[in-house]
Amino acid sequence: MATVKHKILVLSGKGGVGKSTFSAQLAFALAARDFQVGLLDIDICGPSIPKMLGLEGQEIHQSNLGWSPVYVESNLGVMSIGFMLPHPDEAVIWRGPRKNGLIKQFLKDVYWGELDFLIVDAPPGTSDEHISIVQCLDPNNVDGAIIVTTPQQVSLIDVKKEVNFCKKVGVKVLGVVENMSGLSQPISNLKFMKITDNGEMKDVTEWISEYMREKAPEMLNLIACSEVFDSSGGGASKMCKEMEVPFLGKVPLDPQLCKAAEEGRSCFADKNCVVSAPALQKIIDKLMETSGLSMTVSNGV
Repeated sequence: MATVKHKILVLSGKGGVGKSTFSAQLAFALAARDFQVGLLDIDICGPSIPKMLGLEGQEIHQSNLGWSPVYVESNLGVMSIGFMLPHPDEAVIWRGPRKNGLIKQFLKDVYWGELDFLIVDAPPGTSDEHISIVQCLDPNNVDGAIIVTTPQQVSLIDVKKEVNFCKKVGVKVLGVVENMSGLSQPISNLKFMKITDNGEMKDVTEWISEYMREKAPEMLNLIACSEVFDSSGGGASKMCKEMEVPFLGKVPLDPQLCKAAEEGRSCFADKNCVVSAPALQKIIDKLMETSGLSMTVSNGV
C-alpha cells in the first residue's frame, strides 16, 4: 500500500443499487486519463467485478513480489476472489474471520506497483468487510468514500447508516451518487407496444418508427425519460443536505450502460451510452475537482 497514492472506497447501504457498475466505470475512466489504477473487489460473497471488467475465467498468478493483479490494460489492474473460485457459480460460505483474513491478504500480498488510484469495491452494508478494510488501511490513509444509492426512500434509509458509519470510523465522505435516477434512452431505442382488445401486447415499434421518420423526424433525436423509483422525498440531493455531505450527481438508468457492464467494457469507449457516459464523466470531474485529487495527482503527491 505504500506505493498507492490515493485510496477510494465505493460503498452502498443496500445491494443492487449499481455500486459495482460505478466502481468499474470509475476505474475505466481514470485509466483512460492515463492514471495507474487498481480495482480491488472485497465483496467476498458476490464478486461481480471480474464480469464487469471482462475478466471472467482469469486466474491470479504468483510472483516473487506477491500476487499479481489481473490486468485489463497495462494501467488497470484488478484483484477479486472471483479469480480464485474453481467455478463461477461456486458459493463462498465463510464466516467473518476468514473474510477478514483474505482482505488482509489482498492488501498485504498483492503487488500493485506504483498506483495513482486504488478503487475498493465493498459489499453493501456496514459489516465485517468494511471494518476490516478501514482498520487495515487506517482512515488517515484513505482519501475517502463514495456512496452509491438509488432515489427512493427504502434505499436512502440505509445510505444514512452508511454515512454515519463513515463518520464514526473517521472516513471522509467524498460524495453521494444517485444511480438509476430515472430511465433515459434515445426515443429511437424504445420499443412500443399496444394493448389489444383481448388484453395481449402487440409490438407496434416498426409502425411508430416509420410514422416518426415520415411525419416528425426531429423526434428521433429526442431522449425519452421516465421515473422508475419514487423520488418524491427529494432523493439523494435532499439527503446530502440533511447529512451535510457532498452530492456528486445523478446517473440515469441507461440500458446501454447495463449492456456495457454485462459485456465487461467501458461505457466511454463507444457512442452507445449517450445518456449515462456524460453523466458519469461529469460526476468524476466533480469528484476530482472538489476532493483535490486532480491537483494532488498532477503535482505528483
